[in-house]
Amino acid sequence: MSREILLLVDALAREKNVTRDIVFGALELALASATKKRIGDEADVRVSVDRETGDFESFRRWLVIADEEFETAALQVPLSEAREQDAEVELGDYLEEALEPIDFGRIGAQAAKQVILQKIRDAEREQILADFLARKEFLVTGAIKRMERGSAIIEAGKMEALLPRDQMIPRENLRVGDRVKAFLLRIDRSARGPQLILSRTAPEFIVKLFELEVPEVDDGLLEIKAAARDPGVRAKIAVKSNDQRIDPIGTCVGMRGTRVTAVTNELAGERVDIVLWSADPAQFVIGALAPAEVSSIVVDEDKHCMDVVVNDDNLAIAIGRGGQNVRLASELTGWTINLMTEEESKTKAEAETAATRVLFMEKLDIDEDVANILIEEGFSTLEEIAYVPLSEMLEIEAFDEGIVQELRERARNVLLTEAIAAEEELEGVSDDMLALEGMNKSLAAKLSAGGVRTRDELADLAVDELMEMAGIDAERAGKLITTARAHWFE
Repeated sequence: MSREILLLVDALAREKNVTRDIVFGALELALASATKKRIGDEADVRVSVDRETGDFESFRRWLVIADEEFETAALQVPLSEAREQDAEVELGDYLEEALEPIDFGRIGAQAAKQVILQKIRDAEREQILADFLARKEFLVTGAIKRMERGSAIIEAGKMEALLPRDQMIPRENLRVGDRVKAFLLRIDRSARGPQLILSRTAPEFIVKLFELEVPEVDDGLLEIKAAARDPGVRAKIAVKSNDQRIDPIGTCVGMRGTRVTAVTNELAGERVDIVLWSADPAQFVIGALAPAEVSSIVVDEDKHCMDVVVNDDNLAIAIGRGGQNVRLASELTGWTINLMTEEESKTKAEAETAATRVLFMEKLDIDEDVANILIEEGFSTLEEIAYVPLSEMLEIEAFDEGIVQELRERARNVLLTEAIAAEEELEGVSDDMLALEGMNKSLAAKLSAGGVRTRDELADLAVDELMEMAGIDAERAGKLITTARAHWFE
């Protein structure tokens, strides 16, 4: 029997391309399973196989736990009772009792064989997966083996991969036998079937296709910084050159458009706009909105958005069919883009100026003429008036030093009073809510005034409730609520 075990282990290890330890481990689990069936399934059994001789020993064991936690005699033993047998035993240790070798019989041997083969199949699949991941192949190529409920099962080397229906390019007609490329979206280790989950709609897929077609990327001469897609219809990628001699857009397009055409053909005719990446966010957004021409742009760092002004002739181009162009530009750059005509921009600027004028008049107790002078000189907030260098304010011809000092003093007093009030409003607000990504003290104060002071209270809100309470847009409200709920699923 011992010699047969060693021969079986060696044969399975070679055949399945796994280590002998994995086969021995599977064998020990199989023997333990068969032993449990003979003496009672409630027992905890450990089997140890000698790696050199093939002899094995079986033990029944009990977990040592605290006396007050003792529940089942089949699996546990109280600490006080365990120490009567072994004075040095500790909580969490096992007490073991050797079992007589058992003749498993034909049924037991068959059951053991099934467990061994299953464990080895699992180990073999894990080894193939590990080898695959070690190669860092995020672009998977294979033939469609079969279709299951609209999803495609793809044979990629020794592995099977799943291309779900919702990750296929819309209106793409894939059939059994077709060779396809896809991006490795994730690994699903819990799946009984294919563990590689693929996507042909992910923005990363188009990046990998360009890396395949443009060798300059692999050489480090060119970088693809970002990508955004409306799968099967239109995409935008942002490229940056690390060598001044290389034209990044022309390099990605290729001679007579060969490179970009190859990508387009793989993406079922998806049109690709290649945009020059820029470290200047405003310049990047202007490039991303091409072919529309931008008249002016105003950046709001706090809200992470931009007001982009285009003339009437360019508005439709900037928006694109169904808002496609501006949506892709926003996804590509990571900035919220507010498109407006010159007339709309002028109306908005006038409204903001009026609001600033009222703010200065009420908070600083000044007349309209003084407020207008401050606005004309470029002041838009109380913080600027309070803390801008004194020398800059003294350059305003309409003000003497006495007026400047009085304005600065009034602005600082107002800010101090508001800060004290804000701190009082934040009393009772939990630290975990304040620490949420996207939360700030001003927003927390508004929520506190509405009776929302903890992370869970925020998580219980609906998006429209949060929008109304905090005066924020739907996207930001949705992200905040999702972030607040995250700990529920951890």
